[in-house]
Amino acid sequence: MASPPAPTESSTPAASTPPVPSGPSARRAVPVRAWLQPAIVGLVVVSAFVACYVGLQRNPEPHGVPLAVAGQQLATEVRQTLGDRVDVHEAADAASARHAVLHRDAVAALGPNGDGGVRLDVAGANGLSTTNAVTGLAATYANQAGQHLETADIVPLAKFDSRGLCGFYVAFGVTLAGFVLAQNTLGLGHVLALRHRFRLIWGFSAACGTIAAAIAGPVLGALPAPFLPLAGTLALLAAAAAFTTKLLGTWLGPVGVPVATLLLLTVGNSTSGATIGVFLLPGLARIVSGLLPPGAAVRAIADLSYFGGAHVAGPLTTLALWAVLGALLVGLRSRQVAARS
Repeated sequence: MASPPAPTESSTPAASTPPVPSGPSARRAVPVRAWLQPAIVGLVVVSAFVACYVGLQRNPEPHGVPLAVAGQQLATEVRQTLGDRVDVHEAADAASARHAVLHRDAVAALGPNGDGGVRLDVAGANGLSTTNAVTGLAATYANQAGQHLETADIVPLAKFDSRGLCGFYVAFGVTLAGFVLAQNTLGLGHVLALRHRFRLIWGFSAACGTIAAAIAGPVLGALPAPFLPLAGTLALLAAAAAFTTKLLGTWLGPVGVPVATLLLLTVGNSTSGATIGVFLLPGLARIVSGLLPPGAAVRAIADLSYFGGAHVAGPLTTLALWAVLGALLVGLRSRQVAARS
C-alpha cells in the first residue's frame, strides 16, 4: 500500500501562528495617540520656549528697582519723580548708600557729588539690563531736577565676563546635564536598584559641579567666586535638576520629562534674571524666578562671585530643598509601586 505523500511547505497548516496584518489595514490599526501625543508635546515645548525667552525680552519695564539714596530730601524727590519704578532705600549718607550696593541690598546708590550734581554708583555685576535700567532712571531724575549726573561702577564684572552672562550659561549647562542624567536613569529601573540610581545622581552631581566650577573659574577666569563654594552650589543645582526630572518622570510617566523641560529648561532659565534682570520681569515671572533651581543658582553664583556671599543662604536653601524633597518623593513613589506589586 502506498504511503501518503509527505506534506509540502505550502500544504502545512499554519493555525498555530495567526496572520500578521500588513498593508493599509496595519497602518490604520496604529492608534492616533501614538503619533499625536509626541507631536503635541513638542509643539507645546517650542511654543513655551519661544514665548518665554522672546516674550520676556520684548518690553522689559523696571518695577521696584532697589535704589539706595543718601539723605531724606533727595530720597523724597526721587520717590516723587520715579514712583514705583524704584524702591528707595533711604541711607544716612553716601557711604552708607554705597555699602548697600556692595552687599547687594540695592543695585545702585544715588547721592550728591559735591559739585551741585548727583552721583550714581552702580554694581555692574548685577547685569547689563539692570545696570542700564537704573542708570536710565537716575538720568530721568537728574534731567527733571536740572542736575548733572555722573556714574561709577563700584562692583564691575570680571574681565572675561564682560556681559555678565557667564553665570547664566554655567547654570544652564549644569541644569541641562542634571536633566539628561535623570532622563537616562528613568529607564534603568530594571538594571539598577533605587539606591544605586540615587548614588549615581549624587555622585554625578558632585562631579558635574566640580568640573563646571573648575572650567568657569580657575581655567577660564570668568567667575571670580571661591572654588569650593561655587562647586558646591553647582553640585546642588545638578542634584536639584536631576531629582526634579526623575520625580516628574516617576510620578507622571512619559509626560513627566516634557513637564520637567518646561519647568527647568524653559521657565526656570528664562526667568533666572541673568539675561533680563529680575526687576525688569513681569510680576508673575519675578515671583517664580527665585523659586526655581536655575534662578536660585544664578543668584548664588553672582553673590559668591561679586558680593562676598552676602545673600547666598536663601538660594542655597532653595536648591537643597528641590534636591532633597525630590529624592524623598521619588523614594516614596518607589515604595508605593513595590507595595502594590
